[in-house]
Amino acid sequence: MTRHLVRQGISSAVPVVLGYLPLGFAFGVLAHGAGLSIPEIFAMSLLVYAGSAQFIAIALLQSGAGFLTIVVTTFLVNLRHLLFSASLAPFLKRVRVSRLAALAYQITDESFAVALGHFTKHEAEEKFLWGLFPACQLGWTLSTVLGAWAGNLIPHPEAFGLNYALTAMFICLLVFQLQDKFTYLAALTGGILALAIYVWLPGRWNIILATVVAATLGVGVEQWKKST
Repeated sequence: MTRHLVRQGISSAVPVVLGYLPLGFAFGVLAHGAGLSIPEIFAMSLLVYAGSAQFIAIALLQSGAGFLTIVVTTFLVNLRHLLFSASLAPFLKRVRVSRLAALAYQITDESFAVALGHFTKHEAEEKFLWGLFPACQLGWTLSTVLGAWAGNLIPHPEAFGLNYALTAMFICLLVFQLQDKFTYLAALTGGILALAIYVWLPGRWNIILATVVAATLGVGVEQWKKST
């Protein structure tokens, strides 16, 4: 039974891995172009394992941002993973905390969606996740390493549009998040604030400050609307 659940998790990971391949390849090429070695790219994909955060970190490195800016920015981007873990926790009440922490480390947007969809239709089993999550991470890590290796053969990745991968990915993420007037308000406020702070405040804190202010405003307005 255990092996069956693990195999089922691995098979469920196939569509996710197929989606990771081109994006991970693009990241590997861009990271190599930013000066990271193949072992460094491998370690980043293994330890950080967050596509959007990794793209942001590379962009910030290229722009000359400091260590603290990179850490805080990627932390804010990945805060949604707390919600992912909290959503799956009720299905795994009998699992020890140490194993839950290991599983939570491997959650991504896509693997979370697959796991939640499976648990709403089938009995929640921890073993399924031990097939799904590692398979997804393996696919992402190998694709980034492959891209890093290919970066040695692609001296000008911008000629293939690979340098646009980060921008395209965040445009897609933004569009998917625009679901109601509150998210539109937060997005518009964040964009305006980021530009204004960039012009008037020295340094590279504009995105962090704009994100915090816009998100707080969006939540505040939504709560006020519910209470009226």
